[in-house]
Amino acid sequence: MDKFRAMQTFIAVAESGNFAEAARNLNISAPSVTRLVNELEAELGVLLLNRTTRHVVLTDIGKNYLRDIQDLLSDMQYAEESARGANETPTGSLRVTSSNMFGQIYIAPIITEYLNTHNKMSIEAVFLDRVVNMIDEGIDVAVRIGELNDSSLMATRVGSVQVQICGSPSYIKEHSIPQTPSDLTSHQTIGLKLGSIQDQWKFADNATIKLNHRLSFNSIPAAIQAAQSGWGLVRVLSYQIGPQLKEGSLQTVLQDFAQPPIPIHVVHGHGRQASAKIRTFVDAAAKTLRANPFLN
Repeated sequence: MDKFRAMQTFIAVAESGNFAEAARNLNISAPSVTRLVNELEAELGVLLLNRTTRHVVLTDIGKNYLRDIQDLLSDMQYAEESARGANETPTGSLRVTSSNMFGQIYIAPIITEYLNTHNKMSIEAVFLDRVVNMIDEGIDVAVRIGELNDSSLMATRVGSVQVQICGSPSYIKEHSIPQTPSDLTSHQTIGLKLGSIQDQWKFADNATIKLNHRLSFNSIPAAIQAAQSGWGLVRVLSYQIGPQLKEGSLQTVLQDFAQPPIPIHVVHGHGRQASAKIRTFVDAAAKTLRANPFLN
């Protein structure tokens, strides 16, 4: 049995959840896929997959084995890339993720510039407003805003953002600048309802002000646009209003009461053995993001 090939086949079946789809992805016959997985299980003396008529599901042993051999095959791929010189010339593909709005404003330009420089690379950008599991979802590089909980990731700090309250110059001129958080109760405020996230306006030392918003959105761009129009004050992350602050259509208030900055990291899970494509992308992203005045 070619154990390396059997491992690759098992990974394909586990990721697709189906023998036939794994066969198509590997460009081999379905019986060959079944044989290789059966031989691997026989060699190990354990059941890796529970089969049904339509799908396959990993056993607990199979889940652990999948994680272990993914790391092993990643190391083997790195060794092969190094031998071929791929650690010097970025080649292949990357999957890069970040939150939706941050990705659109800041990461998409980095990606296109990177591809212009490295013509042997391709990138799939996955912009989602949730934290993805990098291993389970096949992500190579992620940009994360907030404290990191997963210590197994290699993290490069590239800046920080801050929660800010802002309004248009016309609104502030008409209603005056609030001097303390409690002054907000006499202002028109714009709320955000984003899934399970509660719109609590917090300040330094975890002080919280309860506000009755007459206007709320489930869209950050829509809330920002309403603030730009002069309707009221909105509470967002600083990166989300960088262009508006630069052009002067919004200005911040209550900066002396703001909570501490929130870190931004570029992370990957390959440690010191990261391939050239990962290392060069992380370096390019870090250089660009660190130079952005709205992220520091």
